[in-house]
Amino acid sequence: MNAYEHKMRDLLRHGKAAYGVVATKAEFEAEGTRADELLRLLEIAHRADVDIALKIGGCEAIRDLLEAKQFGVKYIIAPMVETAYALSKYIAAVEKVFDEAEREDMTFLFNLETITAYDNLESMLKVANGSTSCHGLVFGRVDFAGSIGLGRSGIESERVTSCGLRASSLCRDKGLEFVVGGAVSIDAFDNLKKISGIHLSRFETRKVVFQGSALMNPDIEAGLKDAVHFELLWLLNKRDYYGFIHKEDESRIKMLEDRWKVLENG
Repeated sequence: MNAYEHKMRDLLRHGKAAYGVVATKAEFEAEGTRADELLRLLEIAHRADVDIALKIGGCEAIRDLLEAKQFGVKYIIAPMVETAYALSKYIAAVEKVFDEAEREDMTFLFNLETITAYDNLESMLKVANGSTSCHGLVFGRVDFAGSIGLGRSGIESERVTSCGLRASSLCRDKGLEFVVGGAVSIDAFDNLKKISGIHLSRFETRKVVFQGSALMNPDIEAGLKDAVHFELLWLLNKRDYYGFIHKEDESRIKMLEDRWKVLENG
């Protein structure tokens, strides 16, 4: 592990002990996490004794599920699941890749991130409640706000929050997990506490997942600052890693270009 990775490990260790951090997060979907990046994140998480949450590429992303199985992921989230049928396809894909014993150690969730999914939520939760292979949902507030024409400026709006409160209540009544994501920062605290008053399993920033009870921690603001720091270190580490790969053959390329000029002109 390099200096960045040691610091990320320390932030996760401290976050687990002090702020209720339970996992770090990667995405095969929008973030486009590559396998080598995920391996680095897995080592950091393992050394910090926290889990990995992975957003796969879709409801039937079999290859993503296979890689998640190989890497040993705790939480799997499927994006853009908008109907009961799509959710049933996700559940079937999960059960194709993971046997019953493997699923006992994992948590499978879907993203609630569009108004279409919200309108179909009751029928979707009925499917989830009837399965042992779907444990709840993640309320993706950024995309949800975008789907109703509000954009990022509307994430903390009354409309988005009221939808979150209803979804939280429905999940509670079905015995399912409810997780909040999407621009979680200090500005989100009041709305998160409203949701927590009903049902909140976890909440997550772009790279760090907290248990729901962490909201009651008087030092949680410092925990969220550390989550931002963790993401910055992750991006710096990623930049330097690919920068090294980009530069590692420059001297040989220059040598071969010079040789080729001689051969071409000879």
